[in-house]
Amino acid sequence: MVLLRLLSRLPLSVLYTFSDFLFAISYHVLSYRKGMVRKNLRNSFPDKSDKELKQIEKDFYHNLCDYAVETIKLLTISDEELKKRMVYRNPEIVNQFSDKNQSILLLTSHQFNWEWLLTSGCLYLPLGVDFVYQQQSSKTFNEFSLMGRTRFGAYPVERSQVAREAIKRKEILRGIAIMADQFPGHHNTKKYWTQFLNQRSAFYLGLGQLASLTQYPAVFFGVKKIRRGYYEAEGFVVSNPPYEKESQQIVEDYIGATERTIKQQPAGWLWSHNRWKVREEMD
Repeated sequence: MVLLRLLSRLPLSVLYTFSDFLFAISYHVLSYRKGMVRKNLRNSFPDKSDKELKQIEKDFYHNLCDYAVETIKLLTISDEELKKRMVYRNPEIVNQFSDKNQSILLLTSHQFNWEWLLTSGCLYLPLGVDFVYQQQSSKTFNEFSLMGRTRFGAYPVERSQVAREAIKRKEILRGIAIMADQFPGHHNTKKYWTQFLNQRSAFYLGLGQLASLTQYPAVFFGVKKIRRGYYEAEGFVVSNPPYEKESQQIVEDYIGATERTIKQQPAGWLWSHNRWKVREEMD
């Protein structure tokens, strides 16, 4: 952790040089998850040419390596620099709820750089930010991740404690930040199956259950990379209560918003994640 802190104090211009080195090693030497990335891209964009897919692939690996050094930078970056590099174009969209002391669900996807998006939300938005996270097996990595995400006041909520924390903190004005575009896991027997990026895909039921429990409106923030080290986030209301108990309409709304964001900038999504571990499954 001491080494990461020292690295974090380096200027981003230096860290991006290190990112270029990481790209050369991960892409050209190690071919890190290249087969998975190619399969995911080919299945998600069947109408794109091989040349187009190849360019998206290379751009993705550049983005992934930039993400790594940008996440390290979160340990020491100033609030002024972070706000300059991650700009919320319309944070006032949340005011219609915060002015009424109404908490919300803050939805986004694994679009680079989601770490900067979460952390800077504490600087832009007129309410507190709780974020849902999955406990990592590595204690060091878990500590590192939480340290960066909580620097400006975000409150961590472990995934298994979401319902309990939602009830416990219901009197606090906040946005509960969720990224729900991961594969829900083999051991989670209850999944919601639908179409996502031209493929039959499984999603967590948790988002629909949380919406039903809280009856909070949901705002989606999509991220766009403007140039190296600079991003913009634009928000819009994606779902409004009341939500029926068994309805997963908010999941469909979330999927639609996520797909639109990915299609606007395909190289910005986390293609190295094994999102489609299971193509078909009977619940």
